[in-house]
Amino acid sequence: MYMQKHEIATIAEKNRVVTRILDAFAQRHSFLIIGHQSPDEDCIASMVAVGLLLSKMQKRVLICTATEIPVHFRYLLEICRFNSIEVNTNCDRLKDGIDTVVICDTPKPSMIEASPAIQRLLSRTDVVKVEIDHHLDADSKYAGNDGYCLVDAASSASELVGYLGCKMSSRKDIVRRFDIHDIFSRNIVLTILTGIVGDTQMGKIIKSKRERRFYDTFSGMFNRLLAEKTTKQTNFNNMEQVYTELRSLSASQEELYNELVEARRCSPSVCYTVLDEAASQNVYSRFELDTVISVARAIADELAEESGKLSMVAYYDHANASALVQFRMRRSRSYHDIDLRKLLEDLQIENGGGHEGAIGFRVPKTEVKDFSALVQRIIDQTEARISG
Repeated sequence: MYMQKHEIATIAEKNRVVTRILDAFAQRHSFLIIGHQSPDEDCIASMVAVGLLLSKMQKRVLICTATEIPVHFRYLLEICRFNSIEVNTNCDRLKDGIDTVVICDTPKPSMIEASPAIQRLLSRTDVVKVEIDHHLDADSKYAGNDGYCLVDAASSASELVGYLGCKMSSRKDIVRRFDIHDIFSRNIVLTILTGIVGDTQMGKIIKSKRERRFYDTFSGMFNRLLAEKTTKQTNFNNMEQVYTELRSLSASQEELYNELVEARRCSPSVCYTVLDEAASQNVYSRFELDTVISVARAIADELAEESGKLSMVAYYDHANASALVQFRMRRSRSYHDIDLRKLLEDLQIENGGGHEGAIGFRVPKTEVKDFSALVQRIIDQTEARISG
């Protein structure tokens, strides 16, 4: 029996709900994100924003949504490609291993965009159902598990994802564990802002003083964040300006993606793209930091499938970000003969981690005397473990 939705009674209870959700995000492995039928800006934006938060924790993420998406919203889905987020507008079949479902911006269970496969997944008691929603109307009903519903008065579901992101940024254990440089990258800022301004028509439709306060706080914060990350004026006056910015961001990612794919090389078992210090600085002079990070993840996925076994991407961090060289390795979906965590032992690298199919590790720039030799040593030891 589904219960009617209501505001979270106290700040303490809201904090407990957020803590449970963030713990689930950190501890669980494979996520399905869904929304309502005939999705609007807020539904698509909140799904993508949750996916972006999860991608910062290097989680497996699948978004399932309607087949027909209005052209303006497709730029949101394009962002997913460069952040290792799979989008499927059918979802008749789901991959094994999904342990968590996130339901966004959906007033009641009967409105979920759900194939029979998704309905079966939602009925399983071993799958955690997280819900993020702002609908509190008389016929609204919960779809998430008790204690995992961030359902409260807000201007939009995207605003609640923004709130979740703020809480995530204060979780130092999560930030350190997943080596997160910046929760609010331009991708997330623009995506959340899209949902907020779309659902409120630039703040014209506000139901209460409380919602006005939340809208002003979050829209102001996100505009300030954007102003810090770009040289242009970022006080958006209409949705077309938001979409224009999203298109620009998508085009920038596409340009860098194509450039890095062209630079790839392959050994018998590993396809890899690496940028030495000079090449990395050249990239940073033309692209923003979060664009480089998101595209590096997408390249790692692409090259793993091209190789059929493993991929590696390596680049120097921007001087303003850290004094480290970043390495990312992934395993093809069809290849299971090696646990990548064993490579960290072979290489005697302590600053790194991940799971059997994907790892990230970091080396101080001061310890890299010959970048090409270091890359070759990693490739050689990887080939040795595979053949051994």
